Amino acid sequence: MDQHARNKAVIERLRSALYDTDVEALPGQLAELFSPDCAIYLAHPLGEMQGPRALYERGYAPLLAAIPDLERRDYITIAGEDGGSQWIGCGGFYTGVFEQPWLDIPPTQHIVTMRYAEFFRLENERIVEMRSLWDIPELMMQANAWPMGPSLGREYLVPGPATQDGLVAGPRDEERAAQSLKMVNDMLNGLAKHAEGGVQAMGLEDYWHPKMVWYGPAGIGSGRRVSGFRHWHQRPFLNGMPDRRSLGEDIAFAEGDYVGLFGWPALEATISADGWLGIAPSGQRVTIRSLDFWRCEGELIRENWVLVDLLDIYHQVGVDVLGRMREMTPQRQALPPRL
Repeated sequence: MDQHARNKAVIERLRSALYDTDVEALPGQLAELFSPDCAIYLAHPLGEMQGPRALYERGYAPLLAAIPDLERRDYITIAGEDGGSQWIGCGGFYTGVFEQPWLDIPPTQHIVTMRYAEFFRLENERIVEMRSLWDIPELMMQANAWPMGPSLGREYLVPGPATQDGLVAGPRDEERAAQSLKMVNDMLNGLAKHAEGGVQAMGLEDYWHPKMVWYGPAGIGSGRRVSGFRHWHQRPFLNGMPDRRSLGEDIAFAEGDYVGLFGWPALEATISADGWLGIAPSGQRVTIRSLDFWRCEGELIRENWVLVDLLDIYHQVGVDVLGRMREMTPQRQALPPRL
């Protein structure tokens, strides 16, 4: 068993602990898997913290109080290396019955889903760093408590890979991993050519499958085919932030047909021109955290799962999304009877 396989075995223990979640056992399970001083980075407003105890108390415990039967479902798990550091990337969703408020999001008493993308850095088979986005707006939308503008793309339960092989197993194929990573990097380099001649200069058709799907975060939504990606996400994004640029600090790695990449933050831009997501174009400078997975098929990219910390972007421009949500749902803030 190589080191990447051993690292996956560590993450498998975490996945298992959060599949059949035992509230009493979870703090001890996290303490076994995470180093005591592990650096934890979660989506806004959960923020940064250190160590497994803080992760439990500020992350999982409140979520479990709201969704007592919380269940984790991974549909992507890949391993790789960047700059000498060993990483595992996981994509999937949390699910269960939303019984009590969480972050003051009103409970629905129905089954809900919340996507995640989570990246773990391991040393000596313990987790020493975690970068995670939970799609909190997705839960707000299911609670009919989204106070911002409507999504341009399609909002739905984002599926796992069409090929049902996202939980990548060994033996590791370094040649295919390198091909997949190069394919995605070439596509990303093409995106940087926008300034040379607009969206056509990016040559997306050279990299994306004709039936590609871009699974965007709640608040942006998803689109199919290059035309759908451009219409529902790319053009509004570029029109609202034409000076966007990469910060060049992304972590990227691949396994098999899959590539994982994240930046914390990945981009910086000025909200100008047409504005973006309903944010007025008054020249606000923002940074953007994003976590991505791609699935390559042959010589093209066919699927792309994307999460963006939208609540953090709104926070940077002075918009308290959760505060607005509380104002629009005052009659639903009281605790309902438990099922």
